[in-house]
Amino acid sequence: MKSTFAHTNLPPLPKNWVWSTMNDVCLKVQDGTHFSPQNQLPHGRYRYLTAKNIRPLGLDLSDVSYIEEEEHRAIYTRCDPKKGDVLLVKDGVNTGDVALNTLDNEFSLLSSVCLLRPKPDLLSSPFLRYFLQSPVGARLLTGKMTGTAIRRIVLRQIKETPIPIAPLFEQQSLVAEIEKQFSRLDEAVAILKRVKANLKRYKAAVLKAAVEGKLTEEWRKAHPDVEPASELLKRILAERRAKWSGRGNYKEPKIDHAVECSEGWVGVPVEVISEIVDGDRGKEYPKQEDFLDQGYCLFLSTKNVRPYGFVFKENQFISKDKHEKLRKGTLKPGDIVFTSRGTIGNIAHYSDDIKYKCVRINSGMFILRGFYDLLDEGYFAWYLRSHAIREQIAKLSSGTAQPQLPIREFKTFNVHFPSKLEQEEIVKDIERRVSIIDRLETSAVQAEKRAERLRQAVLQRAFSGALIGTVGDSSFQLSELNKNEPPSSDR
Repeated sequence: MKSTFAHTNLPPLPKNWVWSTMNDVCLKVQDGTHFSPQNQLPHGRYRYLTAKNIRPLGLDLSDVSYIEEEEHRAIYTRCDPKKGDVLLVKDGVNTGDVALNTLDNEFSLLSSVCLLRPKPDLLSSPFLRYFLQSPVGARLLTGKMTGTAIRRIVLRQIKETPIPIAPLFEQQSLVAEIEKQFSRLDEAVAILKRVKANLKRYKAAVLKAAVEGKLTEEWRKAHPDVEPASELLKRILAERRAKWSGRGNYKEPKIDHAVECSEGWVGVPVEVISEIVDGDRGKEYPKQEDFLDQGYCLFLSTKNVRPYGFVFKENQFISKDKHEKLRKGTLKPGDIVFTSRGTIGNIAHYSDDIKYKCVRINSGMFILRGFYDLLDEGYFAWYLRSHAIREQIAKLSSGTAQPQLPIREFKTFNVHFPSKLEQEEIVKDIERRVSIIDRLETSAVQAEKRAERLRQAVLQRAFSGALIGTVGDSSFQLSELNKNEPPSSDR
C-alpha cells in the first residue's frame, strides 16, 4: 500500500489505511472573514459564528450574533459553510476544538474558525471530526500552533496536517462504533450531572434548614434551659457600645424586634453584629506597576475568593512601603471576606493556618469583623452563604455589566441567630452534612474526568485499529489524492 506523501514520525495505521494530507482529502479548507463586522445584532436571519460557538460536543448557539445580509454575502462568497462541513477553531483559547456543522441555513464565520469540506468519495466528515479530536489527531494538528499569548494554527499548516484514509465503509463502521460508545458515556455523564445538581440543591437545603432553625428543632427541645438569643444580643450591644470609637455620640442601632424568627432566635442588621470595612480606594491604591510576583503583602482580588474559601492562584503582592501607605483592607485572623463586586457573596474565612501573614483585599470586597467571642464565626460565615443573604443580594445589588453591592446597603442585611450553644450545634451539623456532600461531589467530578479519559481512549483505539476489525482496503479511493507516484509507505 502506498501513501500519498512522505512524512516522518507518523504512527502506524491499521491494515489497508494510508496517510494523506488535509489539503488532498478536502474540497475546501478555508477560514472565515478577517474583518469582523462592526454591526452585530442580537437577532436576525444570518448567524455570525466565532470560536466561542464551536465546542467538542457540537455547535453552541446560546450566545450567537447576527449580521445584515449585505455583510453576510461578502463573507459567504469566500467562506461558505454547508451542512456536514467540519468546523475547526484555529486560534484563541479553545484552539483545536472541532464540531460538525448541523445547521441547514447559511451563516458567516470569523477567521478564528476554519471550515473543512472532505471529498465525499474519500473521507466522511464524522470520521475527520473524530480523528481531529483523537489524541494523535490533536497532536498532529495543535503541534503546529504558533504564538504564546494567543494560540494559533495558520491555514497553511492545517492544509499540511496528516489525515488517515480508510475504506469508506470502514469509516462508517468506525464512526458508528465510536458514537455507540460515546452514547453510553453521554448517558453516564448526564447521570453524573444530575447527581451534582441534586447535591448542590441538597447543600442549599441544608443551609436553609440550618439558618431557619429547622436543623436544631429537636436539639432545642432537648435543651430547654439554654438562654434565648435576646440575652446574647444584649451582651453584643453592650460590647458594641463599649468599643465605640467613632465621631460624635454613640447611636444605638435600629433593631426591628417584630422580625419573625424561630423560637429563641433574634434578627438584626448585619452591622449590629459585625464591623464592616472595605478595601482602600484612596490615591495610594496600587496601580498595575505596583504589583509584584513576590513581595511583602499579598493583595487579594475577587478572583481569589470563591463561595467556600480562598483560592491562592495568580497571586499579586505589594511592597511593604505600598502596604504601609494604605489605610484600610488589611486582614486579621478570624476575619470573614465577602465579595461585593462581580460575583457578589463569595465567602472566605481568614484563619491562622493560612500561610500568608500580611494580606490585603481590593475594593471589590468587604471585611466582616464581629463579636466572635459572643457570636460563632463559623455560624456567621454559613449564614452569609445561605439563601437568606442571596435573596437580599438579589433585591439590593446594583449595576449591570459588573454588579456591585454598596456597603451602606449591605449593612442593612438581616441576620438571624440563636444562642451561641445552638450556633455551635448548627455548625457541627452543617459541617457533618456538607462533608458528606463534598465527598460525593468530588467522586462525581472524578467520574466525569474518567468519562472524558474514556472518550479519548475510545478515539485512541479507533484510530489504531483496536476498536473494530479492519474490514476493507482503501486503495480504490486513492487515485484522486495525488496523480504523481508517491514514495512507498507500507504499514
